[in-house]
Amino acid sequence: MSLFKFEREQKIFDVAGVKIGGQPGQLPTVMIGTIFYHKDKIVKDEKTGEFDKESAEKLLKAEEEISSKTGNPRIVDVCSSWPQAFEKFIDFVADRIDGPFCIDGTTADVRMAGAKYVGETGLAERVIYNSIAPEIKEAEISAIKEAKIKTAILLLLNTEKPLIAGRLEVIDKLLEKARMTGVEKILIDTAVFDIQDPGPTGKTIYLVKERYGYPAGCGAHNAIDIWNKRRKLSPETYFASSLVANILPVVMGANFMLYGPIKNASKIYVPVAVTDAYVAYTMWQEHNYMPSTKNHPFFNLSRIAT
Repeated sequence: MSLFKFEREQKIFDVAGVKIGGQPGQLPTVMIGTIFYHKDKIVKDEKTGEFDKESAEKLLKAEEEISSKTGNPRIVDVCSSWPQAFEKFIDFVADRIDGPFCIDGTTADVRMAGAKYVGETGLAERVIYNSIAPEIKEAEISAIKEAKIKTAILLLLNTEKPLIAGRLEVIDKLLEKARMTGVEKILIDTAVFDIQDPGPTGKTIYLVKERYGYPAGCGAHNAIDIWNKRRKLSPETYFASSLVANILPVVMGANFMLYGPIKNASKIYVPVAVTDAYVAYTMWQEHNYMPSTKNHPFFNLSRIAT
């Protein structure tokens, strides 16, 4: 068996027009960038949800353009630190993009407020709940179910055993929690704990797909962002380190990448797209199958640099 070809059938989910999952090389890596996160400079008041609309619109437009050029679909991760701000953030993004978006709150209360709002406004079909963790409480489970959200990220968070084996131990518990919420489309985030985790998270992605077949990915950029020595690095070295962290999971079979602030889209999309093209070319040579979409980095390399 090749390192890249999984024996188990690989699930592919269509979330508001974005397909995610499958064998390596079959579909482009889906890119998930975050907007309105804690200390995002475009947010003027995190509590009330006041923000620089012009700057936010430019960020969304810039990501849309690079996504179109590479062929890597995008999902916007809408984050909020306060319940009362979430409605403004959600409305703004939902009105300006056609595809899916995540609702991502710093606390359960914030996430539940977001779930309630998308349920009331008919946006639930476009929403990915980010995320369901092992310690989720009954109130949050009920909020997701009542909102009729059908797609969620399951976070393989095991603080007592932050190893590959520990991550795998919580999957069945999380799948049961997801069933309780009514979620049908499941994405697995293999969780980053420290600077060295892109290796273990990449390996966990491979094992999750081999054993369960669910789309999997991670937020590998966090490994570099939590590195306490990062401020001593030159900008070029810091960026190169972040690239390595983001690319390794893609080589290991990741279907999506939580790449961090959306402002970094212009820097990260092309390296991930080139990696996608390399993986797809390998699959064609070794297993004789091509990407299942013509809008794939495999076919787009000639125009990415123009």
